[in-house]
Amino acid sequence: MNLDIYKGKRILVTGGTGSFGQNYVRYLLERTKAATIIIFSRDEFKQFHMQRELRDSRLRFFIGDVRDLSRLQRALHGVDIVIHAAALKQIPILEYNPFEAVKTNIIGSQNVIEAAIDQHVSRVLLISTDKAAQPINLYGSTKLCAEKLFINGNSYTDGKTMLAAVRYGNVLGSRGSIVETLMRKRDGEEVHITDERMTRFWITYEEAFKLVSFALTTMVGGEIFVPRIPSMKIVDLFYALVPNARRKIIGIRPGEKLHEMLLTPLEAKHTIALEDYYVILPEDQGLLDGDRYMKYVKSGSEVAEDFQYESHTNDRWITIEELQAMILKDKNDTLRTSDN
Repeated sequence: MNLDIYKGKRILVTGGTGSFGQNYVRYLLERTKAATIIIFSRDEFKQFHMQRELRDSRLRFFIGDVRDLSRLQRALHGVDIVIHAAALKQIPILEYNPFEAVKTNIIGSQNVIEAAIDQHVSRVLLISTDKAAQPINLYGSTKLCAEKLFINGNSYTDGKTMLAAVRYGNVLGSRGSIVETLMRKRDGEEVHITDERMTRFWITYEEAFKLVSFALTTMVGGEIFVPRIPSMKIVDLFYALVPNARRKIIGIRPGEKLHEMLLTPLEAKHTIALEDYYVILPEDQGLLDGDRYMKYVKSGSEVAEDFQYESHTNDRWITIEELQAMILKDKNDTLRTSDN
């Protein structure tokens, strides 16, 4: 994988103290020759601990909120690449506090776009989610809006700023994830299963970072990059992590899908399949004018008009043994990073 896109660059990560942000910053420090890495978040306590733990002269820490445009304008001055990972994402909490989700996930995303264009940032990438594809809850709806803002924001740039997005499923080991919750359970404890038929897409941090690097290297502005990742039945996840736990079926919760989707049939009409990724091209004819996206057409292939990428019809699946091996590797990588 080519990491030259980071060499000598000033990179800012919004939500840099979140699960993705912290792991991505470590990835940048260990694997790239980035000149400066700026952590932008509103959590001074986590920034304090990151600063003490990582101790790298390339790091900068900015206290700020994506809801604050003027603070973003200051933070993005002289920045080359922005990874926009800041978001509120706890589904039940956001259903109860809906406008807070709007202010951070939608208005905050628009602020990032405006500040990036004004400060002539070269590449800006939104971290999105499978829940943005045909959303049924507020979180997914706000992330769909963020995607639309980013893609169509390319109509307002002066050619110096490119905006795109990556969309993927659940991350193994992310904070608050079902994997993290289950790994805290002891033998014999009761665990709740919503529905035994439920499936989800799964991705490791390593795969997510490869996707981000590919998108940054390849993007011309207006794309949504979707990785080809495996699925797993939630019930198999329980068998892999807590085989001796007592199981109780509680039914699907409000705002929850039985299966997730990464690519909708409507998007299939303007999607190109590459070897490891799908690239959803913009529908806006103004953006499509010219040959800026021809490299995808030449190197990939169109998908069927009725194609949809769903977790239960996926052709790639994780076995219980593979999941256990992935989690063990992730644990060892985390320990190795903290030792360094």
